[in-house]
Amino acid sequence: MDQTDLIILSELHNNSRITMKELGGKVHLTGQAAASRVMKLEDCGVIEGYTIKINQSKLGCYMHAFITIYTNTHNHQTILTFIEKQGRYVLNSYKISGDGCYLLECRFPSNELLDQFLGELSEHANYKISVVIKKS
Repeated sequence: MDQTDLIILSELHNNSRITMKELGGKVHLTGQAAASRVMKLEDCGVIEGYTIKINQSKLGCYMHAFITIYTNTHNHQTILTFIEKQGRYVLNSYKISGDGCYLLECRFPSNELLDQFLGELSEHANYKISVVIKKS
């Protein structure tokens, strides 16, 4: 991988819908040459896929929180099942080391639904919550 590949990755990160012709222009290649490089990056697994960025606030999910989960048991299946069923609210779920066992990034439409989620979560594990005030 060279500097051109890194620029291609940066451009695709900023706009994955860019045309290969536009991408080529940004990295001083033809559209076909840019497409070839992108295909190689896909084939070798550097590019795993393409996605969209969703504005959660526009969907009515104004509460943004990070929840650290602490379990008291070695069997985590019940908490994992709970997290899986909460897909509507859980944006990302990470198994972590250090302070806690899991870290959830969540969005909620209201304080009431956040409170309900935390009530149900407390039946399975202990937690600490940090509410996002502003994204830097």
